[in-house]
Amino acid sequence: MNAPLKPLATRVVAVREKAQTKTASGIYLPDTAKEKPVIATVVAVGPDTKGIKKNDRIVYKEYATTELKVNDTEYLIINEEDILATVEEK
Repeated sequence: MNAPLKPLATRVVAVREKAQTKTASGIYLPDTAKEKPVIATVVAVGPDTKGIKKNDRIVYKEYATTELKVNDTEYLIINEEDILATVEEK
């Protein structure tokens, strides 16, 4: 996925993962009970970003993002310093 946004400095543009619709035991969750996940996939990185690259899955500070909707896709703009970790695939 290519982002229509080009981040500046040490910012990244990411897309939040979808919230879980059911629990591990199979119980479906109503919309009001779903928590916003704090894991996202990076779709663009700023020129001064170190250690984060496109397609990384990241964990970020929940309230440290700027949310923007472009062409029906919700993007997050996150400062690199607000990224807590990358998620390794199993």
